[in-house]
Amino acid sequence: MTEQSPPRWASETFWKKTAIWVTGGSFVLLVILSFDSMKQISAGGPRVPAYSVINKDISYRFDKAKQRYQPTIGEDAPLFGKTLSEEEAEKLIDHGKKTVQAKNCMNCHTLLGNGAYYAPDLTKAWLDQGWGAKESREQMMVNFLLDPEKNARTYGSNRKMPNLDITPPEAEAIVAFLKWMSSIDTNGFPHNFIALGEEEQ
Repeated sequence: MTEQSPPRWASETFWKKTAIWVTGGSFVLLVILSFDSMKQISAGGPRVPAYSVINKDISYRFDKAKQRYQPTIGEDAPLFGKTLSEEEAEKLIDHGKKTVQAKNCMNCHTLLGNGAYYAPDLTKAWLDQGWGAKESREQMMVNFLLDPEKNARTYGSNRKMPNLDITPPEAEAIVAFLKWMSSIDTNGFPHNFIALGEEEQ
């Protein structure tokens, strides 16, 4: 009686080759998706505006067509009264980002949902109604960063931000970083957030 050989899919060689092809294919797919992700999150793209967006009025409104909240870019509204070039804006925002990192802000706060949950999420901090009015917002944010105890905006949470010895240039850079962050399309996060100036919309 002739001995039948096992089916091809049952052989050790078949599964070794399959593992190699699957691993190789997965690696190629990972590379492609990584490049696509970098494109999606790079400044100047459809979801992450160019740095010079800080020269514009930024708000956050509900889009009925998309059924979610999203940033809106309006008329000219230079930060601290000075219109910056793309290079100048990038340098200022980078300074703010690095200051946020150096001061370990994410030990208490979250950015884009990442970080700690002791203090408020900073993704839309620029748009927070707690700043009172658009006209005074920039200076109020700077004052708060320079002296959190004296310029507290806790409104009864009893959670106080410590004085981090932030310098005036660092404070202005952080404000620029937070304004730019507020322009990022975060797929409706946070939901039901009513931006400063949108209370009666």
